[in-house]
Amino acid sequence: MTRPKLIVFASGSKTGGGSGFENLVVSVNNGILDAEIMAVVSNHANGGVRQRANKLQIPFYHMTKPFTAEAYQDIVKKFSAKWIALSGWLKLVCGLPPEHTFNIHPGPLPEFGGQGMYGHHVHEAVLKAFLAGQFPYSAITMHFVDEAYDRGPTFFQKRVPIYQGDTADTLAERVNETEHAWQPYITDLIVNGHIRYENGKVIVPGWYTWFSCHLELAV
Repeated sequence: MTRPKLIVFASGSKTGGGSGFENLVVSVNNGILDAEIMAVVSNHANGGVRQRANKLQIPFYHMTKPFTAEAYQDIVKKFSAKWIALSGWLKLVCGLPPEHTFNIHPGPLPEFGGQGMYGHHVHEAVLKAFLAGQFPYSAITMHFVDEAYDRGPTFFQKRVPIYQGDTADTLAERVNETEHAWQPYITDLIVNGHIRYENGKVIVPGWYTWFSCHLELAV
């Protein structure tokens, strides 16, 4: 049986990044994620994502401006991918089917999303709200992607505790560990049809609702 074909968009940086992409590849090799990763895309030609792609022997594609609907569609078509995972992709996505495109965000949504809310910007904002008594926890959030930053419907959220004495760096480390622990399992549920986005609604199996309630997850 043919495995679902997945392409990953991961910006990383000029010198690093891409750990989420690598975690997905390792999860395929370990049998956690039942999918075929067709390629990884970055807007940095020779950055951390490309270095990881070379090490993992995954095809790499350098995406340049303009980030148009046609450009996104051409890349997905080039690699014959049905599913699109955004894992640290910092550019606005347009022109891709929301029911097949999903993102992981390093904070609670909708409270800490939108343009400019990525990486340390999210952790600093969450920590500031926590210290002001306005928000009690951080989280990782996965959602389907429409043509606005972090606005698409959420299908998974796992809380991440904040402790007195935390800095943005220590919180970021805990959030990143939680992302790596959960992203492959939830990605597997999406690409294999257990979590779906149809007619404007997120559809999940009954057991997923029970599972979410018992592990402080949000559907």
